[in-house]
Amino acid sequence: MAMRLNENLDDNGEMHEINVTPFIDVMLVLLIIFMVAAPLATVDVKVNLPASTSQPQPRPEKPIYVSVKADKSMFLGNEPITEETMIAQLDALTEGKKDTTVFFRADKTVDYETMMKVMDTLHQAGYLKIGLVGQETAKAK
Repeated sequence: MAMRLNENLDDNGEMHEINVTPFIDVMLVLLIIFMVAAPLATVDVKVNLPASTSQPQPRPEKPIYVSVKADKSMFLGNEPITEETMIAQLDALTEGKKDTTVFFRADKTVDYETMMKVMDTLHQAGYLKIGLVGQETAKAK
């Protein structure tokens, strides 16, 4: 009764299988990189948000952001908009669904009047679910 232990070796003693361990290591590193980078790519408009200590709410799958920068320029997602074109572009983005939550981001230096104009425009167009976005801070003790 003969038993052969090294089935994958040829006459010279060389192994003929591919070592997949380095490939798996590289794939796991890439997976981790994409998992960390994906949430960072939501909105690229830089706005200096005011801070809040309230509990953060869960985000929807595809959030819609209306942003106002310090120079009062407005953006829908990453696209620049004007006060006149805001509702038409928002209707196109939401496919006319007025119950969609619109997240409103404004720089902390934007005056109250500008913020109220944008919120009033959204309200008059039928968008009643407006979420205000702020910067998270540690809770005061």
